[in-house]
Amino acid sequence: MRITKRTNIAMRVLMFCAANPTRMVTKAEIAARCNASENHLAQVINQLAQMGYLHTQRGRNGGLQLARPASDIVIGEIFRKLEAPVPLAECFADVDNTCPLTECCRLRSALTEAAEAFYRTLDPVTLDGMVCGNVALLDFLSAHVCEGTRQRPLATLTSVK
Repeated sequence: MRITKRTNIAMRVLMFCAANPTRMVTKAEIAARCNASENHLAQVINQLAQMGYLHTQRGRNGGLQLARPASDIVIGEIFRKLEAPVPLAECFADVDNTCPLTECCRLRSALTEAAEAFYRTLDPVTLDGMVCGNVALLDFLSAHVCEGTRQRPLATLTSVK
């Protein structure tokens, strides 16, 4: 099964937010770090906010963050919601279906079962499970707020009297 670009970008957004839980993150940060266009991100962020996964705030200090704990975000649920509108095969499409076998073919039910098995495999996986303890991912996605600053190291600060 192949997931859509929208679902792929949605997972990047959610992982980025989960890796930076103590602050609002910006669309520009996510775009730069996760190799996604801001136009695609805007659409996906809007959809995730409408679905209740993200809290967004406009303005100078605005941005986005998770609307609920990462441990409560189930990956199978996200995939079902984002992938449901996309027909798995031509025979699943109401308007564009030109297949003459739709009424008698058993492939449609087999594909439905296969897709549901795929989603069930993702149901025990939470966003927290994907991010928490994943040091390489956290290093890649977490903001490095001290980069470029000219602060003295902590050891120097604590030894000054």
